[in-house]
Amino acid sequence: MSDVFELGSEHEQVVFAHDPGSGLKAIIAIHSTALGPALGGTRFHPYASTADALRDVLNLSRGMSYKAALAGLDLGGGKAVIIGDPATAKSEPLLRAYGRQVQALGGRYYTACDVGTFSVDMDDIARECDFVTGRTVAHGGAGDSSVLTAYGVFQGMRAAAQVAWGTTSLAGRTVGIAGVGKVGSHLARHLVEDGATVIVTDVHAPAVERLRDELPTIQVVADEAALVASALDIYAPCALGDALTDEVVEVLSAKIVCGAANNQLAHPGIEKALEERGILYAPDYCVNAGGLIQVADELEGFSFERAQQRATGIFDTTLRVFELAAADGVPPAIAADRLAERRMREVGRLRGMWLPQH
Repeated sequence: MSDVFELGSEHEQVVFAHDPGSGLKAIIAIHSTALGPALGGTRFHPYASTADALRDVLNLSRGMSYKAALAGLDLGGGKAVIIGDPATAKSEPLLRAYGRQVQALGGRYYTACDVGTFSVDMDDIARECDFVTGRTVAHGGAGDSSVLTAYGVFQGMRAAAQVAWGTTSLAGRTVGIAGVGKVGSHLARHLVEDGATVIVTDVHAPAVERLRDELPTIQVVADEAALVASALDIYAPCALGDALTDEVVEVLSAKIVCGAANNQLAHPGIEKALEERGILYAPDYCVNAGGLIQVADELEGFSFERAQQRATGIFDTTLRVFELAAADGVPPAIAADRLAERRMREVGRLRGMWLPQH
């Protein structure tokens, strides 16, 4: 493994948390608290190695800083990963042990749901920790944040359609969704309602079956390779990261890429390859910020209407990214970074590193 300080050279703090009794092995990464306490979900995943887990948590936490900054929130970026198979390793003692580790950070990091964790898990974590959001409605929380994540992606897609085709309507367009779990299924509903033709794929067959029972007009293909090779107007990666590889970009027929997955660009330079092929890329952390907006709203006492209103702003933010990209002559991914970095620099300068209030 590379030197941890080199890998996390941009990060304020990286914590390795271990509780042998419950089997907890977790890494918490705080990328930046320039705008406020770091907020980001806890991912529960059977990583092949600690090195893989570390790389993921560093990338994801950095993405959260940019996501919060671009969404206009007074929050920094953090993320946590718990190493293990959630189907077999997740338990109340493990989650509570993890909650104590988050509590020990004194409010510099707030956790929420991510892949492999749910609102009920946040309730268990909250039994040991004051810095938890994304809790169940029964406990005064926002519940499932995938609702507004999907809604925000839909708003970003409408903004991209406005730039590409001069209309925000997706009626008559063919949209391919890779991954129809929590977010992808909600997105499919928005698209069908708007009159789009929807093609989906997912490695988890029951998720596809559930959605097909509810939305009989959707089409299903075997895998992501088949989806990418389909005749699409819009490609929506909604599974795990690195969806946009050189090979995918080469065969993609879609005019727009706009999806919920984090870290979609497999390596630096992909954003330029997309632009060269005339594909409009809606930066992932710009359009998928609805879930963050939803759980952040919980910190003020949750109001779904207020959170949805804020998530509607993703339409305007996405347009702003495209406008800056055109003005600066850079791909949208770089324009989004510039907007986020400008806010972190200008507002963060007033604050310095965030410390718990005494």
